[in-house]
Amino acid sequence: MRLLIRVENVTRWNLKKQISMLNANKMKLVIFVTIIFIMFCIFSYLFPFLQSRGMNSLVFTKAVHAGSDEDSVMERKNMVKSQIEARGVRDKKVLEAMGSVPRQLFVPEEFRRFSYHDNPFPIGLGQTISQPYIVALMTEMLEVDSDDIVLEVGTGSGYQAAVLSTIVRKVYTIEIIEELGVQAAERLKNLGYENVEVKIGDGSLGWPDKSPFDAIIVTAAAGKIPEPLIKQLKHGGKVVIPVDNFYLGQDLLIVEKDAEGKLDIKKTIPVRFVPLVEGRDDKQ
Repeated sequence: MRLLIRVENVTRWNLKKQISMLNANKMKLVIFVTIIFIMFCIFSYLFPFLQSRGMNSLVFTKAVHAGSDEDSVMERKNMVKSQIEARGVRDKKVLEAMGSVPRQLFVPEEFRRFSYHDNPFPIGLGQTISQPYIVALMTEMLEVDSDDIVLEVGTGSGYQAAVLSTIVRKVYTIEIIEELGVQAAERLKNLGYENVEVKIGDGSLGWPDKSPFDAIIVTAAAGKIPEPLIKQLKHGGKVVIPVDNFYLGQDLLIVEKDAEGKLDIKKTIPVRFVPLVEGRDDKQ
């Protein structure tokens, strides 16, 4: 009898030990998955900055010399042919615009010799200039013409606005970070892009006084499509905007407003943009 009790006690002890080990293993698995999830979130957010800052350590067979106009023109032609047209952008207006705007004058000094490589670069204050292919693709998606009036949300360095200005009649662009907006306005003016008007303010609210717009382009990722932008879009117009998805990524959307005001939303490609900053007062 004592032997049976001892065996039973040992069995219970072994069972408790196994349960304890199982719970410990489960806890380790939960902790491991949580760490991986956090690391993925951090990497996804910082990827554009890490990618662009890593450019200094790479060796390129060709580099842009910021002081040479001739080299810049050649690099722009190569960029359009190998990075943009080769990847499916066909609109001649867009290709000509990308080939005419001197990107090296819109990037910080330390990145100028890499201006025409297909990479984003940090421009300060947590913002970036998009890679040339994405700029060209989003411009093509707008399907704009010479008589159109376009709103851009997120001026940044002014590069996207400059590209659009060579195609359309007027570009209104909004930058929420005052320092960047002032710099972009001065840069665009000095380079002769006279059909671009810059405002400091919350781009998610649009620019009611200048609406309606034939097209709207948003160069930062929104949590959802801002309703004011839809209201300020003409019937038949398009909004091209990156929007957060459920998988901690972003999708580039084309939102088309038909003659009756109904929306047709198309998901295109996964992208990675800095977040759209909202909630600041407008300044002229």
